[in-house]
Amino acid sequence: MRGEIHHIHSDSDTGHPHEAMPRRLMAILAGDISGYSRLMELDEEGTFARVKRIQRDLLEPTIAEHHGRLISTAGDGFIAIFDSPVEAVRCGIVVQQSMLGRNASLPRERWIMFRIGVNLGDVIVEGDDVYGDGVNVAARLENIASPGHIYISGGVYEQVKHKLVCGYQSLGDRQVKNITDPVRVYRVLPDPSALAEGRSYRVARMLTALGVVLLAIAGGAYWYATQPDGQLASWFSTPAPIPGKIAAAPAEPPPVVAPAPAPVAPKPSSPETTAAPAIAPQPVAPSLREPEMIPVQGGSFAMGSNDDISEKPVHRVTIKPFAIGKFPVTVGEWNDCVAAKACPFVAKGKDDAPVTDVSWNDAKQYVGWLAEVTRKPYRLPSEAEWEYAARGGTQTKYWWGDQFQSGIVNCKGCSEAAVAEQPMTVGSLKPNPFGLYEMGGSIDQWVEDCWHRNYQGAPADGSPWVDGDCALRVLRSGSWRNDARYVRPANRDHYEAIVRYPTHGFRVALSP
Repeated sequence: MRGEIHHIHSDSDTGHPHEAMPRRLMAILAGDISGYSRLMELDEEGTFARVKRIQRDLLEPTIAEHHGRLISTAGDGFIAIFDSPVEAVRCGIVVQQSMLGRNASLPRERWIMFRIGVNLGDVIVEGDDVYGDGVNVAARLENIASPGHIYISGGVYEQVKHKLVCGYQSLGDRQVKNITDPVRVYRVLPDPSALAEGRSYRVARMLTALGVVLLAIAGGAYWYATQPDGQLASWFSTPAPIPGKIAAAPAEPPPVVAPAPAPVAPKPSSPETTAAPAIAPQPVAPSLREPEMIPVQGGSFAMGSNDDISEKPVHRVTIKPFAIGKFPVTVGEWNDCVAAKACPFVAKGKDDAPVTDVSWNDAKQYVGWLAEVTRKPYRLPSEAEWEYAARGGTQTKYWWGDQFQSGIVNCKGCSEAAVAEQPMTVGSLKPNPFGLYEMGGSIDQWVEDCWHRNYQGAPADGSPWVDGDCALRVLRSGSWRNDARYVRPANRDHYEAIVRYPTHGFRVALSP
């Protein structure tokens, strides 16, 4: 980040001793906008307004959501600090992915792209500023990062390498300006399979081409060896075809019989694949636990509230009959999918606790597998269906009334039995009038819809709203880490579809 390097002044700098200042080990995130001067030259007022809007609508809330603190903003850059390197890197991923969506409708020359560096360092935090070489390293990592990318130091990598849904590309040791020792640098790959898939695809293509060449050589050698001399002479004396005319076909040689090389399957989505092979159905896990479903009769209700701008306008929605999970999907149910090799990671915790740390993409993978093995139309609920079910036939602030009552939902400070490290096991507290548990608190729950800032233009038939910013998906319910404001049935939030987060889970729905 240009012009924002913070230095520690030693006692010798000032000529007199000072008491040791308190220090903290923190993750420092430094970011700035690539090509800011060029953007200002193109449209000074427009760029300035966009940057301020990004700071207000994206940077500040995203940093706060990941338990960080925005320390400074100056022109095109910013510095934030976090107690957790995991949260710092998660925050960086969300910022970069959100910028992809913001830039999508603009010509490329007007894209705003951040470069981000993250370092773990022992620093001095004093008021609204932070000092130390740890900040300098973060800023230098940001300086060398490619636009739209996140570079992290080796210290950060060691802390996050098994805790995020990310890939990492080692860039080796780099000598950076004003830092004595080389810094081990890694590039964060938000899609963990991107690098591996790219490499395996290139290898597969090379091996396929090599196989074709070897087959041709083997076939030619075999045929050559089996031809009498006269036949060979007549073949090789055949005149070359004249362009634009069809050459007369020579006598057909005997069929070539040659051992085929080991097949190398191209990547299914590659352009070279002309016909997709049949996909065998996923095996049913031996101990498949199908989620318990509650049928919900259709009806109309007033969706939204006036408590938050994202919940406006209140509008009437008509819901068709459907069924929804009595509980969120549990660790045990998720791990059945893992056992069938259809879900990407083994969930930890008690079998009857809600599965957490699930991205929207993960949730879609689970419901797709469940629908296939059960031959039932399982899916994620729409946002409207979720709120209708959460209200349980009521129109009050909470499903039990307009006044908050402790002991009913699992949220921060809402129940004496709440556990700070993880949500309660499912069914620990009371169900709502529809017999549904954890429809408020416990875990944030993914729904099908893309994120919209409000309900202007929302469907009125209860269907999912799937246009708009679909890099972001809607979350409902609030979690055990959120306070009572988040457990209202009308409360809504959003997050990056590809990113896992410790409070995120889901429940399933079923069409009739």
